[in-house]
Amino acid sequence: MSWLHHEYSRRKALATATGLAAGALPVSAAARATALPRDSAAVTSTAVAAQFTNPVIWQDFADIDIIRVGNAYYYSASTMHYSPGAPILRSYDLVNWEFAGHSVPVLDFGPKYDLSGSRAYVKGVWASSLAYRPSNRTFYWLGCIEFSRSYIYTAPSVEGPWTRLTTINNAYYDAGLLIDSDDTMYVSYGNTTISVAQLSADGRTQVRAQQVFTTPSSVGTLEGSRFYKINGNYYIFLTRPANGQYILKSTSGPFGPYTMRQVLLNLGGPVSGGGVPHQGGLVQTQNGAWYYMAFVDAYPGGRIPVLAPVNWTSDGWPVVQLVNGAWGASYPSPAAVAAPPHQAAPLTGVDTFDGTFLKPTWEWNHNPDNTKWSVNNGLTLRTATVTNDLYWARNTLTHRIQGPTSTATIQLDHSAMRDGDRAGLALLRDSSAWIGVKRDGGATRVAMVSGLTMDGNWNTTGTGTELASAAVQGGRIWLRATADIRPGAGRPGTFSYSTDGTNFIRLGPSFTMGNDWRFFMGYRYAIFNHATQALGGSVNVTRFELTTP
Repeated sequence: MSWLHHEYSRRKALATATGLAAGALPVSAAARATALPRDSAAVTSTAVAAQFTNPVIWQDFADIDIIRVGNAYYYSASTMHYSPGAPILRSYDLVNWEFAGHSVPVLDFGPKYDLSGSRAYVKGVWASSLAYRPSNRTFYWLGCIEFSRSYIYTAPSVEGPWTRLTTINNAYYDAGLLIDSDDTMYVSYGNTTISVAQLSADGRTQVRAQQVFTTPSSVGTLEGSRFYKINGNYYIFLTRPANGQYILKSTSGPFGPYTMRQVLLNLGGPVSGGGVPHQGGLVQTQNGAWYYMAFVDAYPGGRIPVLAPVNWTSDGWPVVQLVNGAWGASYPSPAAVAAPPHQAAPLTGVDTFDGTFLKPTWEWNHNPDNTKWSVNNGLTLRTATVTNDLYWARNTLTHRIQGPTSTATIQLDHSAMRDGDRAGLALLRDSSAWIGVKRDGGATRVAMVSGLTMDGNWNTTGTGTELASAAVQGGRIWLRATADIRPGAGRPGTFSYSTDGTNFIRLGPSFTMGNDWRFFMGYRYAIFNHATQALGGSVNVTRFELTTP
């Protein structure tokens, strides 16, 4: 069954591999509980005539949880095997977003996350939850890893430092974390059978758990919990993958009983060729308006966020504002409050790896070997793995692709490579291709390689075939990959290189990016350097540029 129409839960897939104006509700509840903090300064609302267009971000940020703390909105997403995990985006208007940090600094869940003897592709950080606790001014992240244990991380700010608070030996699958108005912490979770757990006052242990709802067979699978208290009622927001959204409501407390209502099913989406908007979260602006941030399956790019206003019925049920019976391609922008403290940093542009830390736009393919890389006005990658398989190579650094089409260019100093080394720029997923430098027998070539593949259990089935190459002189080269991640038949990726940074030469044929949903994550640009003979070589990346047409 195609990814656009599958009724196949993530749990099954992963286990196999191992409308009117918004804001009708009174402003007595914040987005995650009834008592989110507000800035002490006076807030002045002003009308905004502008429109925003969907997707609000054309990058892969799936399994959305979204909250507001004061004037700022925060957005958490899944990262599977990428490290650090659980990125946090920040916005002051729900439309313009910037990277703020990661909730999970390292995937310390076993050696497979280090590419040590085994691999963790499509494991790791799935749908998880982000919340803010006003009583101690602390952010909480809660997630279940591999259907076994659940972990809670905390931080005084989204930028960090994030540290692990506790490990709970219960699998809070697709968890939604609620900090109630009385400061009690609750978790909603489950697949088809939905449960609620109460945590201890310090959030370290479970004190109670109870099944609260069983999904009717006529609906099928429900998962992806988001837990809210709004106007004294408790709500569990659930997805029917990958074409529906439902909500449960209790007027009798967090343990129910709950009644169910359909929010959307097979609703037309705003991305041509993409799927049905689903699995996200509700958030309330300081003006009292409500919005639903969902994602759309849009492979090969991944699952990308779309935004719509929400109305509430007189008896307390959310209704998505539609445009001609579908999720709108555009809506009026959310009404502004006080001017933001700064403009959101763009998700495209240039990174010269200034300073001594990677910016939070970057994530490694599995945990890196931190002795083999450094940032100091340039990114140095020393070979960390001897392998002919990029999927086994440590310290491959990835960046989300900007849609619908974009180009990534790196400036690479390869003068310190050794024989057998391979370094370059890839379009990385379960079917991959790259352009890069090969050093063999003291000679240097730039090559385009395709045919890197995995099977459905994420074992390597192809390590790549060189399709074109050219001899290069000197120690510096510019490598470029262009990706068209619009859903559809084309999905081309192309590669080129330059020896002067200005004139680029196309190398190799077009690469057709895969669009199988089962890998879940979308394609990424990936910078790599690995050895095929012996360790000791290195490269330096002095510039990365991400541009759109």
